[in-house]
Amino acid sequence: MSTLIATTPAATIRRVAVPPMDNNIYLITSRATGRQILIDAANDPPAIAALLASANQDGPDPQVDLIITTHEHSDHIQALADTARRTGAKLAAGRDDAEPITEETGVEIDRLLDHGDLVGVDGLEVEVIGLRGHTPGSVALAYVEAGHPVYLFTGDSLFPGGVGHTNNDPERFASLFADVTERIFEVYDDATQVHPGHGEGTTLGAERGSLSEWQERGW
Repeated sequence: MSTLIATTPAATIRRVAVPPMDNNIYLITSRATGRQILIDAANDPPAIAALLASANQDGPDPQVDLIITTHEHSDHIQALADTARRTGAKLAAGRDDAEPITEETGVEIDRLLDHGDLVGVDGLEVEVIGLRGHTPGSVALAYVEAGHPVYLFTGDSLFPGGVGHTNNDPERFASLFADVTERIFEVYDDATQVHPGHGEGTTLGAERGSLSEWQERGW
């Protein structure tokens, strides 16, 4: 069953979690145009179909125009080929993760994403935040609308309680921690909502005081 995360004047944001790893799939719908961005077609095509159906009232003639994959790991792309075929949506992913995604799924990535890019559909736009370390091309996405908290979709790079795993590699951890600190915590305020690739969300305010602890422990 999908969960309505937010309704703003411009958009609705919905989420469904799918097995076997409790992956979150997010759907942002423009209330003006019905155009949609789907984030991480992880698994369970029937659950994705139900998520799309749940947004039928959120805008005129709803249609997924863009699927963004936050990173290359297989648990985040199991339903990508099926969802792309069913919706006809364009596909986007971080530049350095695109080739592994294509190799595993057989689908070509239409848009290669870099840090600082703006990408969207008619009525919606998200900012791309490169977060190197969990994978080389991991990205987070920021949906910004005046008068509302920023909504960050962080894949497996930022969770309640810490950054994503880096396989105990000090260099990868240092890279991810630096990007999360400089590109997220130093840019967005405490009200910013964090919506990760698994489990429940948090806010930057709830996590900011733990940054030094994360750095010291190295994970």
